[in-house]
Amino acid sequence: MTRPGKASRAAGARASAGIGSAGGSGKTGIEQGCVIASHGRHYLVAPTDGSVPIQCFPRGKRSEMAVGDQVTFERQSADQGVIVEILTRRNLLFRSDQFKSKLFAANLDQMVIMLATEPWFSEDLLGRSLVAAEASGIAPVIVLNKADLPDALAAARERLEPYAALGYPVIEVSVKTRPDEAIALIGEQLKERSSVLLGQSGMGKSTLVNLLVPGADVATREISAALNSGRHTTTFTRLYTLPDGGSLIDSPGFQEFGLHHLSEGMLERAFPEFRPRLADCKFYNCHHLHEPGCAILEAVDKGEIAASRHALYAQLVHESSQIVR
Repeated sequence: MTRPGKASRAAGARASAGIGSAGGSGKTGIEQGCVIASHGRHYLVAPTDGSVPIQCFPRGKRSEMAVGDQVTFERQSADQGVIVEILTRRNLLFRSDQFKSKLFAANLDQMVIMLATEPWFSEDLLGRSLVAAEASGIAPVIVLNKADLPDALAAARERLEPYAALGYPVIEVSVKTRPDEAIALIGEQLKERSSVLLGQSGMGKSTLVNLLVPGADVATREISAALNSGRHTTTFTRLYTLPDGGSLIDSPGFQEFGLHHLSEGMLERAFPEFRPRLADCKFYNCHHLHEPGCAILEAVDKGEIAASRHALYAQLVHESSQIVR
């Protein structure tokens, strides 16, 4: 069997990222499309009619868009347009602190949280990611990479056991040493779903994307050029169409996950182990921090709720109450 040439590989990469080579430049009027990449105020929009994605900019001070947003836009030239409207979102995943917010993605079915047995993953970031998913109505899935390291795997399993006990799926893979198994396990989970891939740097996200999306490296370079007029960057969020159906949104690695935008009521319901006990607190407006007769605190004392999970809740409540003066 002959190997495909550069032109064929590039065409396949364009298809996986939604980038074509012709069509659509002569259209006028309002069109609809999906934001498939973003960097700053630069957005790449794939028209729903299948024509070539074009670079778009928001009109005036219009709200920030997220990858996965369905929008209407108006062409200004063959390769540029203006976003007119963001259509109604099913959900929006983002992080925030007192000063700013950072959008991850919109209109999601699930969040894939990429961890590894090595280097040591942050349990704080894992917990915050799960809270964000629960608060947004997005199904979380934990992927544990580098499962071929037996000593490190045993330690990682022990750390993840409390999350598995809460019902969160944990998929163990080794993307580099057992790629076929990884494709089978993760590919089935992603099939026909809109997913976002989150994780710290060094967990193997890029390797996984290249495994799941043929030609992803070439597609990334082409998206980068389309977003930045030739200036290469990989620090942007982008959407890939998966070969077996569904889409995967890859976001740059992050080291912090603020949830300042979540109210106390939203936070208490984002912990699945809290929800069955919320009606049992003595006071209807219980904060679950130090109140007498608190069902959550009683469950912590009995070991039915992990003390580390309650500590995360308390920290998030504290952060959400901070006001910039």
